[in-house]
Formats: sequence, C-alpha cells, structure tokens
Amino acid sequence: MSDIFREIDEELRRDNLQQLWSRYSYHIIALAVVVVLCTAGFMGWREYQLRAHQAEGVRYASALDMARQGKSADAADAFSSLAQTSSAGRAALARLEAAASKAKAGDVPGAIAIYDQLSADTKADSIFRDVATLLSARYGLDAGDPKAAIAKLQPLTVAGGSWRGMAGEMTAVAELKAGDKAKAKSDFEALAKDNGVSQGIRQRAAEMAETIAP
Repeated sequence: MSDIFREIDEELRRDNLQQLWSRYSYHIIALAVVVVLCTAGFMGWREYQLRAHQAEGVRYASALDMARQGKSADAADAFSSLAQTSSAGRAALARLEAAASKAKAGDVPGAIAIYDQLSADTKADSIFRDVATLLSARYGLDAGDPKAAIAKLQPLTVAGGSWRGMAGEMTAVAELKAGDKAKAKSDFEALAKDNGVSQGIRQRAAEMAETIAP
C-alpha cells in the first residue's frame, strides 16, 4: 500500500513541477539570459579596460620618446591629450610631463599654468599636487616672481609635511631673491638645525646662512 501512495505522491510532484515550469519557464530563461549577459558584459568591460591601459601605455611611451628626442612642443601636446583620457594616476603624470615639456619648449607661463591647475585639483593624489606646487614655485621663482613662490610654498612648509625641507629651502631662496636677507638667513639657520629634514638640505642651508651678511 505504501508503494502506491509513493507513486501517487511522485506523480503529483511531477505534475506540480510541470505546471510551475509551464508558468515560469519564460521568467527562468530570461533570468538565465540576464545572468549570462551580465557576466559577458563584466568580462568585456575588464577586457576593454586592459586594452585601454595598454593603449595608454603605448601613447605614453611615444610621448616620452618625443621628449627624449627634443620634440618638446609635440611631447607637450601628446601628454596634454593623454591627460584628458587616461586613468587618474597616469593622467596626473601626463600633466606633469606636459608642463615639463612646455617649460623645455620655452613656454614657462604655460608650464606654470598646468602645474597650478594640477595643484588645485582636489581629485588628484596629494603627492602629485604637492610636486606640482613645488615645480610651479620653482619656475615662478626663475621667472622673477619670488613673492608668488613664497605664497605657493607656504602650505608645504608646515611641521611634519613630506616636502617641508625642500619647500623651506626654496622659500628661503625666494626670500633672498625678494631682498629680505634677514628672513632668508633666519630660515636657512632654522633649516640647518632641523633634524626632520635631510642632511643635504641641512648642509646647504648652513652654507647659505653663512654667506648672507647679517
């Protein structure tokens, strides 16, 4: 008797499954198609990103070759184009390279403008922004604008900053160029005694402090 009940139960289960499949088969198939498409889309996107990074690398290498060959203006254009389409880190590097190429081509104001834009870009990593600030101040100092250089460097001279030594040294040079010998001498002397900066900076600061008349 139990075998009969088991057979009836299995028949009912098969009937229920058949009814469920008839009712929901299109939904199940559609879901399976969506899963397959999503998986394929994800894999396709990863492949696209890989190819894009490889293409960026080729273009970056080409721009570097231009720079090495002395084609500074062409290199600046190539790096500027890369900066518009590359991923964040490589875009920041491309902007730095574009500015450097402009400076080599004689377009110092154009280089400073790129450095200042990168320095003010809150989306860029802080290390790129700080380097851009230092280079902008350096070229600005060369161009004869020491007060602007001092103002740009001020945020980098705070205690504990990664670039404090270099920014402090450049600030003292800018003060000297601006005619404020007393402030420059004082800052050089402070740097010479600062164990938080590199030995090279301390040594140069001590030598500079000695050469400045009181």
